[in-house]
Amino acid sequence: MLRSKSQPQSGRALPAFYFEAMHLLPKSRIISEIYACLFLAIPLAGAQLAQAATSFVDTVMMGILGSQTIAAGALGALMFHVLTIVGSAILSAVSPLVAEAYGAGNGKRVGQVVRQGWWLALMLAIPMSLVLWYGEAVLRLMGQEPETAALAGTYLRAIVWGYFPALGFAVLRNFVSALSRPRPVIVVMVGGTLVNVAFNYVLIFGKFGLPALGVAGIGLASTLSLWGMFVALGLYTLQQRSLRSYGAFNNLRQFDRSIFLELLNVGLPIGVLAAVETSLFAIVTLLIGQLGTTLLAAHQIALQTASMTFMIPLGVSLATTVRVGQLMGQHHPAGARLAGFVGIGISAFFMFCMGILFWAFPTQIISLYIDVADPANATVVNLAKSLLGVAAMFQIVDGIQISAAGALRGIKDTRVPMLIGIFTYWGLGLTSGYILGLRFGFGGVGLWWGLAIGLLVAACVLTWRFGTAREWQLGVRSEE
Repeated sequence: MLRSKSQPQSGRALPAFYFEAMHLLPKSRIISEIYACLFLAIPLAGAQLAQAATSFVDTVMMGILGSQTIAAGALGALMFHVLTIVGSAILSAVSPLVAEAYGAGNGKRVGQVVRQGWWLALMLAIPMSLVLWYGEAVLRLMGQEPETAALAGTYLRAIVWGYFPALGFAVLRNFVSALSRPRPVIVVMVGGTLVNVAFNYVLIFGKFGLPALGVAGIGLASTLSLWGMFVALGLYTLQQRSLRSYGAFNNLRQFDRSIFLELLNVGLPIGVLAAVETSLFAIVTLLIGQLGTTLLAAHQIALQTASMTFMIPLGVSLATTVRVGQLMGQHHPAGARLAGFVGIGISAFFMFCMGILFWAFPTQIISLYIDVADPANATVVNLAKSLLGVAAMFQIVDGIQISAAGALRGIKDTRVPMLIGIFTYWGLGLTSGYILGLRFGFGGVGLWWGLAIGLLVAACVLTWRFGTAREWQLGVRSEE
């Protein structure tokens, strides 16, 4: 593994088992970087998968309560997760800043960045929680049926209390992963998923003497799970001496304007890019909602499945940001460039495999959500098969574009990727989807092909930008 000549000492050092593992790696720089990326990516990807599993469980539970509930739950869950993704994306600026400071051995700055992350999380949570609280009114303004919007609003008023801990957990996750300590993240998130499953069962159906809350129980179970994960990871950082030394929870009243603005400068474009991408899927969902509840249910099944597989390259993207940021902090741009392309390659390979599964086994996938043998579900099954066929085609480019964006975050290049995202996701993806789906009459399939077009162009342009970044021309010369 490539390392700077002066590694951080004491509490700032990487865990011993990390260097022991790296010592056993092959000599090849590419193979070594693959191992280094996977060391971070596997726990982080597993953590993302555990988070997606919470949504998967919620969707399955909604299906038990009926097609009306799964349609309404789809809208409510979509609104919550879009706002959570946007808030977490803005806070992901903590990761490259901490990784770079850590790579440079500046432990004091690591703590300063995390503390300003708390301020940013609080400032984001207040307005976004208000949007969630009045989610029913928002959905009605977007043209959703009153009954569906009301049921979605019930779900949102139960899960809104989990929004702040979701952002707090994002700050801690970025903190510990940027220090190459991803293992506790996956442990906590798996535990949170299990808690969510248990509380879903208890609160939905009213077990152990509790009232049956229905869809509100699903939202409340998620809230309890999110608080549990936040508290658990917070206690871990306080108990570990090497992490406690950074003072992530010290002097929380102290506001550092320069670092806060730096977080905003890096994080806001990331948040806008995430909003643009997720809003593409959200707008498609709203358009499909206007085409009927049956198509919306099929869309939710296909979207939930694609979201599950997307969690793996998302985790790889987080790891790629850390690897690139650490190596840039160590003044090793050639190694950082290699780390970025390794992360992109890993995501592309995984999503290629997932695309094959989508294409070959759609019925088996759909059976995870609904009874495919029930004649009443035949229309939903056929529509979901068509959508999964399109999803199979864009899996690989979806993985490439998210990892390329993660690599660019590692060099703190976020503004131009934001503009690229606006053009590709909205300018190309949404426009072409609208034309194919609603103007040419291809319905949901046409809207999904629009998604594929936008993601394809984004993957190509973002990868090209990372490969031609000026940091490489300037940095490699300085290394030589």
